Amino acid sequence: MLPASAHESVHARHGVVAAPHALAVEAGRQVLEEGGNAIEAALAAAATVAVVYPHMNHLGGDGFWLIREPSGRVRYLEACGLAGREASIAHYRDLGHEAIPFRGPLAALTVPGAVGGWGLALEAARAHGGRMTLPRLLETAVRYAREGSPVTGSQARLTAEKADELRDAPGFAEVFLPGGRVPAPGTPLRQERLADTLEHLARAGLEDFYRGDVGRELGADLERIGSPVRREDLVAFAARERPPLRVSLPQGEVFNAPPPTQGLASLLILGLFARLKNEGAETFSHIHGLVEATKQAFLVRDTVVCDPDRVTADLGRLLSAPDIDARAARIDPARALPWPRRAQPGDTIWLGAADASGLVVSYIQSIYFEFGSGCVLPATGVLMQNRGASFSLDPKALNALAPGRRPFHTLNPALAVLKDGRVMGYGTMGGEGQPQTQAAVFTRHVLFQVPLGEAIARPRWLLGRTWGAAETRLRLESRFEEGLVARLEAAGHDLVVLPEAYSDTMGHAGAVVLHARGGLEGAHDPRADGGAAGA
Repeated sequence: MLPASAHESVHARHGVVAAPHALAVEAGRQVLEEGGNAIEAALAAAATVAVVYPHMNHLGGDGFWLIREPSGRVRYLEACGLAGREASIAHYRDLGHEAIPFRGPLAALTVPGAVGGWGLALEAARAHGGRMTLPRLLETAVRYAREGSPVTGSQARLTAEKADELRDAPGFAEVFLPGGRVPAPGTPLRQERLADTLEHLARAGLEDFYRGDVGRELGADLERIGSPVRREDLVAFAARERPPLRVSLPQGEVFNAPPPTQGLASLLILGLFARLKNEGAETFSHIHGLVEATKQAFLVRDTVVCDPDRVTADLGRLLSAPDIDARAARIDPARALPWPRRAQPGDTIWLGAADASGLVVSYIQSIYFEFGSGCVLPATGVLMQNRGASFSLDPKALNALAPGRRPFHTLNPALAVLKDGRVMGYGTMGGEGQPQTQAAVFTRHVLFQVPLGEAIARPRWLLGRTWGAAETRLRLESRFEEGLVARLEAAGHDLVVLPEAYSDTMGHAGAVVLHARGGLEGAHDPRADGGAAGA
């Protein structure tokens, strides 16, 4: 079955997968067709998308999993790295920095956690009858790294836009600027050292990334280029399972990731909106209500979310009905709260999978900015994230840098268990846009019964930053009705209408649904290069 096109969702009997790149979709679909379960399909898609969509994610990034099991239990797997042992405020101050650089070796200051998360996910897959071998699950990723995958339009565009700030990062030009030029769309991109690394991991196991030969090479290269991460940091790292956050809505329960992610904000937006009067999809009350709920949620997020070991707030209380009631009362149904506040950027991929056994996976994987730190480690071909650039060098800040701390994450996968029996895994990339796009998809599809593919494709908005841009005004795609735009402006929203009908700025969303009476559904964003496919 071919990937679904824009506005369409795909239906399947045995399994479904959705991802932002067609090659990753196909990698997951083939696993499902061969009898693999949804977790195995998601893992194959995650490895493949790390190769074929390198401007958005890579092995040098982090990942977060929500897995709904057939029993109904929802598990959260956290695979985010900690700041290296040399990553101290004093170290950066001694080098003359007032803030952490966004690019280069000093931006590569956290351990990459994604591969550790793959290991936990593989254990979960096997606990649910998974029999696919690791070499098989990494096979497609190895092939595209070795033989090359066509450069997408978004990769070519972002390479051109960011070339000046990335070309001097160690290893970047050799891999992503072949011949010293920005590759044209469709040009095969080969990552041979990465292929070697993936092949080795397939043989030796994913733990080798941290505590084996790969970990030794990673540590040596990181120290050589001047990163604060050392081999000892890699050896000490372990992905872990933690309880997910949840909020109760009239439609069911929604789950998300706890700090250091902004999953709290995503759940608060839905909880707040449920308490507001609305007149249906794409009305003023819908868009204004979600934007104002976003503002309230971000105000909470920015005073609470940090390394989970340092969180002092009672997250359960913040998500309780009395607290959400009180916060919803602060929202003016007719006027916009003055904005902006501090914004959080970021680049990411979301993918999901579900199967007929009842497994539903919502997974998100990222290197933060486009191409992360820009540093490609020569022995392994791993592109390192710059997630640690979200730390502050102010020792009094909520997210102050210190060795061993986890940085703030925009990443947050979502999963809803609905009272009508459906289970939906959903999410998006896009920095501060992630909670907002999640809310757009959820409210359209679950509250207003908009078909899944259309709910994802309809025009979207963004308050705050994404894609490393400085713009913080409310941005809307051009397909919103003029009357709605005028009414939002009259209500005090400082907004700008983008020229694009489908803008990358709005992120790449997707969803998979397990229906109550059997059957599976999946859809992905026409703004991306992927889709959904079933088996």
